[in-house]
Amino acid sequence: MSDISRAQAEAALSSYIDPYLESDLVSAGCVRDIRIDQSRISVDIHLDYPCEFLKNGIAQMLQTALENIDGCDSADVNISWAVTAANHQAEPEAIAAVKNIIAVASGKGGVGKSTTAVNLAVALAHDGARVGLLDADIYGPSQGIMLGVADGTRPQTIDNKWFVPVEAHGLKSMSMAYLVTESTPMVWRGPMVAGALMQIMTQTQWGELDYLIVDMPPGTGDIQLTLSQKFPVSGAVIVTTPQDIALADAKKGIEMFRKVNIPVLGMIENMSMHICSQCGHAEHIFGDDGAERLAELYDTKVLGSLPLARYIREQSDEGTPVVAADDCSEVSMMYRHAARNMAVALARRNAQGGGQVPSIEISDD
Repeated sequence: MSDISRAQAEAALSSYIDPYLESDLVSAGCVRDIRIDQSRISVDIHLDYPCEFLKNGIAQMLQTALENIDGCDSADVNISWAVTAANHQAEPEAIAAVKNIIAVASGKGGVGKSTTAVNLAVALAHDGARVGLLDADIYGPSQGIMLGVADGTRPQTIDNKWFVPVEAHGLKSMSMAYLVTESTPMVWRGPMVAGALMQIMTQTQWGELDYLIVDMPPGTGDIQLTLSQKFPVSGAVIVTTPQDIALADAKKGIEMFRKVNIPVLGMIENMSMHICSQCGHAEHIFGDDGAERLAELYDTKVLGSLPLARYIREQSDEGTPVVAADDCSEVSMMYRHAARNMAVALARRNAQGGGQVPSIEISDD
């Protein structure tokens, strides 16, 4: 029996290409240790994105590849993962234990941004991450409905200083909807809206989170500037539809985040196609490849494309996001795929030392 070499083990491990890293695990630097004891191989692998759902399947494929090496009787593959934290400057006490803040934004309303935000958050939680969801749309909060939180629910308080997040579907959530009635209109000017965001953000006891997903209001106004200037936002995700008018507004959203030095992690193309509930026929009723062209223009990527499906709307209205309703359905897997792409894009950004609080300069260009 010939001795097994480390090179043989690395060659076997390199046969698996991680679909999110878009690389084999050896080249990506994920292999922490390889131990060879005569005919037995033990491997430790560490990933920088949540993969609790995937890791057993990955380990099994790698184990099979290693046991196919001539002379290997058995192989053991241990996969661990952890979410890296952005390189933050000093931050408010409430978010001191939050590793990453991600803004989910759009240039205009009606593109499914809130639906996307809640399903991305649930997808990350189902992959093992600790996730919070902040509804920053002060004028039209909707996350309470999407999470199935009963109208009239109020957050508990600690020492009359902290709000305790409302937990639903594995998320810690906070929204203006929890502080007012469903029919109360927020007839506020910009400074009051910005002040409300500051209060919700800094007086909520978020605790330890891997990700705080912020569902932004549409546009590029006071909330966007307040969040960008006052909090260490790690990255932004732009939600759009394929039609030209939505893409034109998405450009403004991308440009805004570029001006305040917040990296755009990628784009999510919502309503990319309509799937007929009767025959299953898919049709690009709003156009196609629009997000791909825009992503190429701004040197970013499309994290995922999601269909226009009645099932998504029905589950949102019922207070059970589609990923929470059935995390293995076809639509749910689309959201989970997008969430993992987002997590990897952020991990790469953090590895480069990103995440500083930006300074904002207003100019006419």
